[in-house]
Amino acid sequence: MDLFLHLAFLPADDPEASLVFYRDVLGFEVRNDVGHGAMRWITVGPPAQPLTSVVLHPPAADPGVTEDERRVIAELMAKGSYGAVVLGTSDVDVVFAQVQAGGAEVVQEPADQPYGVRDCAFRDPAGNMVRIHQVA
Repeated sequence: MDLFLHLAFLPADDPEASLVFYRDVLGFEVRNDVGHGAMRWITVGPPAQPLTSVVLHPPAADPGVTEDERRVIAELMAKGSYGAVVLGTSDVDVVFAQVQAGGAEVVQEPADQPYGVRDCAFRDPAGNMVRIHQVA
């Protein structure tokens, strides 16, 4: 089998703020930016990985989602427990300094975890957890 991660989806309730975080702070390139009414889907990804992207999408945009479900999704996003992504880097300390300088909300400074990973964590503008693991 030849499988790879192609698309991951994260909710984004403020497309402009999310664009600043993923493009300007993390350095991802914008691959697509599609709007429909008040909704907007922005596809971003690391320049060196053109086949791997993150789609920042309006939360609860599916017409089958009930108002109660929309409320729950909004509550989970506000707590930062709805969406998450884990990124990798060869130097988590350098990336941490750059992302922190970009004004991102720090959740965890770089630390050696008991399970063998050195990582740090931020929240994106929608509250999604963005963990960054040192992989090399």
